[in-house]
Amino acid sequence: MEAIIITVGDEILIGQVVDTNSAWIAEQLNLQGIRLREIHSVSDTREAIIAALNRAFQHTDLILMTGGLGPTKDDITKKAIADYYETGMVFHDPTFERIQKLFERWGRTMTEAHRMQCYMPENAKLLANRMGTAPGMWFERDGKVLISMPGVPYEMKAIMTDEALPRLRERFAGQPIAHRTILTVGEGESRLAARIQTFEEQLPENISIAYLPNLGQVRVRLTATGHDQAELERLLDAKVEEIRHYLSEFIFGYEKETLPEVIGRRLNANDLTIATAESCTGGYLAHLITSVAGASEYFKGSVIAYANEVKMHQLGVQADTLRQYGAVSEATVLEMAAGVRAAMHTDIGLATSGIAGPDGGTPEKPVGTIWLAIDGPQGAHAMKLQLGKDRLKNIEYTASQALNLVRQQLDQLQEVSKI
Repeated sequence: MEAIIITVGDEILIGQVVDTNSAWIAEQLNLQGIRLREIHSVSDTREAIIAALNRAFQHTDLILMTGGLGPTKDDITKKAIADYYETGMVFHDPTFERIQKLFERWGRTMTEAHRMQCYMPENAKLLANRMGTAPGMWFERDGKVLISMPGVPYEMKAIMTDEALPRLRERFAGQPIAHRTILTVGEGESRLAARIQTFEEQLPENISIAYLPNLGQVRVRLTATGHDQAELERLLDAKVEEIRHYLSEFIFGYEKETLPEVIGRRLNANDLTIATAESCTGGYLAHLITSVAGASEYFKGSVIAYANEVKMHQLGVQADTLRQYGAVSEATVLEMAAGVRAAMHTDIGLATSGIAGPDGGTPEKPVGTIWLAIDGPQGAHAMKLQLGKDRLKNIEYTASQALNLVRQQLDQLQEVSKI
């Protein structure tokens, strides 16, 4: 079974809004064994919407459409769909009553535009929207299904979860499919692929592998298709264990875990605390750590040491170190890590210092030269990164690699505890 997604909205076409809806919908369909064939974005015009429907239904029996169901005049999706199906519009009293109650609860006056929003294509089966005023709509003709939903992400997700996905499970029997995602950090996709080349070559035909790189991290995804869901799950679990033998030193988690979550959980389990001293990352590293609920259990604080005087007065970096080696150096970043560990009375100190860009470099230390250091129970260690000129990417990559230093120390502690 294949599906096509159509997103409606000029805001998407001009780049004002990023289409995150399609990615989420595609993931949900995939979990049900429905393969996504195409994604189209079209403008807020009757002609564009009808043309997209005509084109899509030539290739699939299932279309999911988002956008254009609001109360304003540019929200014309409903009328365009009604024209496509050559049906009229009817006033839907339950929707009107529901919107009235919502406005009474909010202490606001219902507008004429919201009353007009209650007109629906006559052939639509309405899908309840617990998160907003516009219901979704289910259309069916000649065995082909169109699902139309609001473009607001949290409204679309509510309709998909509550209404559309259960109906799709009844209406379309997708092929059983299973996924496993292995999360790695510290090695590029090509080197990872080389490490598991033998494993990949020996995979059965119904299992595929994909490498999904991000800054400093790579997701390795296994996908299996077949006829027995339980058997696919068992097969992939076994394959994940095989991959662990090849990539154990780089694996930090699975599925939708994040590196800060995993590290936080492991710090808590080992009753360890951490603090950061940041120059080039400007607090981004601390932000990642504290983005995890419960981080206060293991994160003590951070010193944003942009200026050399802050490095000296708050972190204890020696003036001679800065004069001899400079702020961007192994010696300085090691003293920063030790300094914040001592100042915050933590088990681990983590430090960054570098030239994030896009300017500020020298022939000796070009833009993208960055030093990281960790000072912890397994000793002190520093590493140098030589990155590009994209400031934001440099900051994000540096933070990821700094967190990886923590992961590596935790791995070392785990190995010591086994002895």
